[in-house]
Amino acid sequence: MTDVRDADPRPENAPAAKCPHFPFADRPGVSLDSGYLKDFRDQPLLPVTLTGGRSALLVTRYADVRTVLADPRFSREACTNGTLFARKSSALALATSDAPIHTRRRSAVQSWFTHRKAEEARPHIAALAERLLDRIEAAGPSVDLIAEFSALLPYQVIGDMLGLPVSDLDPLRPWMTAMMSAGRFSAEEVTTAHESMYGYFFDQLADRRRAIAAGEPGDDLLTALLTAPEDDRLSDEEIAVLGFGLLMAGGETTASHLAMCVLQVLRTPGLAESLRQDPSAIPTVVEELLRWVWFAGTGGQPHVTVEDVELAGTLIRAGQVVIPLTDAANRDEEVFTDPDEFRPGRFDNPHLGFGHGRHMCLGAAHARVELQVGLAAILRRLDGLELAVDETSLTWRDQMFIRGVWTLPVRWRVRGDAA
Repeated sequence: MTDVRDADPRPENAPAAKCPHFPFADRPGVSLDSGYLKDFRDQPLLPVTLTGGRSALLVTRYADVRTVLADPRFSREACTNGTLFARKSSALALATSDAPIHTRRRSAVQSWFTHRKAEEARPHIAALAERLLDRIEAAGPSVDLIAEFSALLPYQVIGDMLGLPVSDLDPLRPWMTAMMSAGRFSAEEVTTAHESMYGYFFDQLADRRRAIAAGEPGDDLLTALLTAPEDDRLSDEEIAVLGFGLLMAGGETTASHLAMCVLQVLRTPGLAESLRQDPSAIPTVVEELLRWVWFAGTGGQPHVTVEDVELAGTLIRAGQVVIPLTDAANRDEEVFTDPDEFRPGRFDNPHLGFGHGRHMCLGAAHARVELQVGLAAILRRLDGLELAVDETSLTWRDQMFIRGVWTLPVRWRVRGDAA
């Protein structure tokens, strides 16, 4: 068994090897870059150097990634040298905490994000999508689909759950974007965004307390957290952080992924028309898109081993930083048949698009519904949809936690026009 010390799995007297810096530079493309994919397949534990000089191991294989995400011997909370991106650990109520703190916080909101709740919300989500497309069709026949649809739909869904006024969402979105920075925004911009979001959500909590005192409590998630039984109640800071964390995760990540789903469908010959003819196939396609789309701009959340542990046939010493790469795991040849092919009809698809284990995406059920509803509505309403620019001219979201494109210009055929 190999013994890893300080992210260097070479024999003790072997020549020193220069470890690449991580996160790697972003490259254009919907799916995982082929060059990076080759590196990941060559080594199940790839030594890298993080910003600041600390060494780490990238975990690239499906079974090992699942182990890191589920085994309590790998701690997120113990990674005290900061995240791989500009968001502060203190602003990530769930993503950077371990049990029992993580368990307590997640339990406080879990009942709002069940599969049943997501399905109950489906008609509401569909109605939101139709209203957005009414406006798009009226202004058509071309649009930036991100600005007018994919960024609006998920933000309105999570905003409604939090009880936020729709008119507040547009001013909040630039702060959300800055908080998703992995180097694109300056430290001052990121700090301002954090402070602004804290201030906004503390104001929201004050508004709800006044409504509760007046005997007119709302039915939103923030009110539910404020009125929880005292023994289960979170602090105001925890509620505020959960609030803008949910807004960020439910809005920014789903917005980007929905746009990437549309882009992949449009670049796959015949797929858009096939889904128009058979919308029942959309859920299966969405699952393959969750596997296929290169999602994480910074790779994944760092973990630290809290005791010696074996991983990928290697003894990992306590204190080692490891970073599980779900994008690499989703292309594991031992798990997926023809993993380097986008297969819309793939049924055996245990992808890790939403993560795994105790940190599996809280809003996975709602995100699935939003992706299914959004894609179905776009294809049904916008006949002959296509990119309005050459794909090579798209501007990618580099130096951001979530990959994607900044704009998605599309055009369609107005009903009644000749084909």
